[in-house]
Amino acid sequence: MAAASQPVLALSGGVGGAKLALGLADVLAPGQLHVLTNTGDDFRHLGLDICPDIDTLLYTLSGRANQTLGWGLEGETWQTMTALEELGGETWFRLGDRDLATHLWRTRQLKSGMRLSAFTAALAVRLGIASHIHPMTDDPVRTMVHTDRGDLPFQHYFVRDRCEPPVTGFSFDGISAAHPNREVMRLLQRKAFGRVVVCPSNPFVSVDPILQLPGLWLALRESPAPVVVVSPIVAGLAIKGPAAKMMAEMGMGVSALDVARHYCQRYPGLMDCFVIDQSDATLAAEIGELGVTVAVTSTVMKSRADKRALARFTLQLSGS
Repeated sequence: MAAASQPVLALSGGVGGAKLALGLADVLAPGQLHVLTNTGDDFRHLGLDICPDIDTLLYTLSGRANQTLGWGLEGETWQTMTALEELGGETWFRLGDRDLATHLWRTRQLKSGMRLSAFTAALAVRLGIASHIHPMTDDPVRTMVHTDRGDLPFQHYFVRDRCEPPVTGFSFDGISAAHPNREVMRLLQRKAFGRVVVCPSNPFVSVDPILQLPGLWLALRESPAPVVVVSPIVAGLAIKGPAAKMMAEMGMGVSALDVARHYCQRYPGLMDCFVIDQSDATLAAEIGELGVTVAVTSTVMKSRADKRALARFTLQLSGS
């Protein structure tokens, strides 16, 4: 376990980001990791408040994640979905019987007036998680995917339509009126974090919703903590999810270099260090011309040891 004099802030979406978050939790002292999590994917389904990225982190960090599916809970059963299908109900978004308990409890607590951040913190404690999981905001922000078939809520695009419609862009309904997570902003103002790590999550639908909250990315830039971004694109492919497909459809190149350009152009001065996989080492010089330090290592996390190794590597980088 690596010691840390100051807490570490990680920015994460779902499955891909949760892998590195788990590695960070493993190598940091208990309670030193804070994860700011995308909520643009959240939606209301079957009358329930669903928070896919938050739940992925909760299940991953508590050791309950379904290793076969890559989402949901291990040992899940599907009797409710089977019965719902027999009744003619919507089953395109699969909710396991045990997973339903999370959504039922969250929905009840939010209806009673509890803030999402407070509920998430309480649930993390209940699941035995020492790390702090923060929703990016308590206000509703919803990712809209612009496609050649019209605008689609993210989960309709991602799950129901299986990412098939060609993408032309994204927007985040409600973001201009949303407030960034209060606790994270308080810690940033206190200069409490020793490092900020942007996990290898989709830049457009996982990280952009977080960074585009009013005042957030500027607060990160002004923080003395170095900001280290790990590329989600390796050798022209996305390790998890549709990031590469989205980049191609929007007319971008599909490489770690293009991810670095996106961050540098959209958030100038934010990124201190960009981590790329050793298979992309030939891009290091060109990425460096963008004005950021480039670090090369193995970023593909197939095992728990891989997650820990990448976590240790990112924590050693200063960006200077």
